[in-house]
Amino acid sequence: MAKTTFAEEVYLRALTGKVVGEHILGVYNKVAVISVKNIICSAISAAAEASFVMKTQGRAAHFVVEEGTVKNVVKQVEEFAPNAIILMFGGETPIEETKKLFVETLKALAETDLEADIIVHVRIFAARGLEEALKDKNVVDYLQSNEVYVYTVDLDHGFVLFNDIYVEDNGEVVLSKISEIPVTVEHADLLNRSLRDKTVEWKDM
Repeated sequence: MAKTTFAEEVYLRALTGKVVGEHILGVYNKVAVISVKNIICSAISAAAEASFVMKTQGRAAHFVVEEGTVKNVVKQVEEFAPNAIILMFGGETPIEETKKLFVETLKALAETDLEADIIVHVRIFAARGLEEALKDKNVVDYLQSNEVYVYTVDLDHGFVLFNDIYVEDNGEVVLSKISEIPVTVEHADLLNRSLRDKTVEWKDM
């Protein structure tokens, strides 16, 4: 069977986090990572943080949100004063619970009006978490006043795609591709097996 094991899911996050840390976070010098409390989100976050620090010698801090802690955590993020905030929401936590925490986090960030680039993880974006958050006008206004990005994947060609997000007044989002980051065959194979239960059919040249 093509489907991944849990151990492979963790390793997949290590590979993806490395790409994110090097190629997406590498332009910043102070990054806050906010995630839910689960193993897979911790794996991708730690990989991204380590890769970012190794490349830039910058500062990274990890923040974990749970039910009832969001506003306090966002206050800690505000005190850290990052250049960028990456929202690592996904993993093995039930998606509706994850979406709720994601929406609460963006609402809390909007209340603080913290100026920072916002980077959204592919899993919560694909689950329409951003669309849910943008039903709140304060979130719309907040994201319109900051740079917003999302990384997605091109499963057929083996790329992580880095995209700019433009938020319209009605809460609709428009994606504009900034860059294509090629991944290894191993990484692409894990992405395909994880996301659509399919092995890759192309090889490195």
